[in-house]
Amino acid sequence: MQVRGNAQESSHADMNGMGKHIMLNETDVQWGDVPPSLPKGAKLTVLQGDPSKDGPFVIRAIFPINYKIPVHWHPTTENITVLKGSLYMGAGEKLDEANATLIKTGGYASTPAKSPHYAFTKEGCIVQIHAMGPFVINYINPADDPSKKN
Repeated sequence: MQVRGNAQESSHADMNGMGKHIMLNETDVQWGDVPPSLPKGAKLTVLQGDPSKDGPFVIRAIFPINYKIPVHWHPTTENITVLKGSLYMGAGEKLDEANATLIKTGGYASTPAKSPHYAFTKEGCIVQIHAMGPFVINYINPADDPSKKN
């Protein structure tokens, strides 16, 4: 994956977007569909790095109204900032809307490596995620993995 948009880059850039200047405005960002490992309906852009490879990355996602990401975990810590709207998140091996935490615009969440968690929306939102790659989503219930569905 490469940086999407009209980024201003230094001449000493490396291939994964680290070590170069990236300056983007909201109107520069180009959105695409999320990968098969996430439920359909959301949009994603890579701002820096390559989530499929070792190393740091920064992505943004647009989650629509009533979007749900079932209980899952990642092999590395995931850091999330809500840029617009609100996101509900919870920890544990069961998606429990009643005990989820509402994270509003400007809010932040960090989930430790290998810690089961889930997320959902009641309104649309935009989040920014930064972590160390490779970014892998492991669903607690294999039947929840959208990449395994027809």
